Amino acid sequence: MTENLSDKGLHVLYMSRINEVMDYIENNLSEPLTLEELANVAGFSKYHFHRIFYAFVGETLSQFVWRLRIGKAAALLANDPKKTVVEVADECGFANGSSLGRSFKKRFGMSPLEWKKKKSEDSNLGECESNLGMGDGNTDRSSSFSRLYNHSIDSYLRRMNMGKKAERVEIMNFEESAVAYVRYIGPYAGDEKLFETLFNRLCSWAGPRGLIERKGAQFLIIYHDNPEVTEDDKLRLSVCITVPEDTKVEGEIGKMVIPAGEYAVARFELDATEYAGAWDWVYGSWLPEGGYVPDDRPSFELYPDVESSVEGKKVVDIYIPIRNM
Repeated sequence: MTENLSDKGLHVLYMSRINEVMDYIENNLSEPLTLEELANVAGFSKYHFHRIFYAFVGETLSQFVWRLRIGKAAALLANDPKKTVVEVADECGFANGSSLGRSFKKRFGMSPLEWKKKKSEDSNLGECESNLGMGDGNTDRSSSFSRLYNHSIDSYLRRMNMGKKAERVEIMNFEESAVAYVRYIGPYAGDEKLFETLFNRLCSWAGPRGLIERKGAQFLIIYHDNPEVTEDDKLRLSVCITVPEDTKVEGEIGKMVIPAGEYAVARFELDATEYAGAWDWVYGSWLPEGGYVPDDRPSFELYPDVESSVEGKKVVDIYIPIRNM
């Protein structure tokens, strides 16, 4: 299987789906645009859609939608003096005029009314169009979107070339597994001490029960939320160990089942700063090249030897549930 990013075939197919979503967003900015709706347009599971979108576009789905909404609002306010702030807010998908006002202040450092007063300053409007990739109602939408597409492709290729590439990727059938877990809610990126503490808490429960030494026991981490779209203090993760189905749990120790299915398994050696790049590489580079899309099952990290570390790096297998394109 090739890993040459110059081979466009399946990358183009992925990008085509992303383009459909971007077109849909641009044409429906006044609508709520839910995750389920946009994932359905793309033909991806909503569980994985955010990661794929970010890998190709370079910004989260909510950031992209917000950027297009504020760009359209800026053009409408500058070019249609008859429209009120409330009308523009409704047309661009903001909850109300106050919501638009807050977004305007954040993006341009001024209120919508102050922006309207500056509409005669063509240079300011031109700068807005250049920065946002948006024009007024008379702008050629296809050329505007073409600039956005080319920027996305260039940004995507730069990120993938700089990403953390796996040592190898294999397709494996994962058997249904019960796992006991310790769950954590809050920020975790790069916090080695946190993960050490969570593993120790799990092991202090599993060890006396003979679960660590049990043949076939494996340690893994499930990330329940995408950190690109979830506030840090709301991120959930579960540090897990595989256990027999009839294992009894209580207190802070929970139990769940990871369903069986086909997975892409990418082997890495990672330090604390490299995990995000590894996940991005699998989603943004390997999956489209391989002709797969993520299935609607949990992704997780599995640690073949949780205690091993070479020069500060751990061996990690990233498991992504897959199905054929």
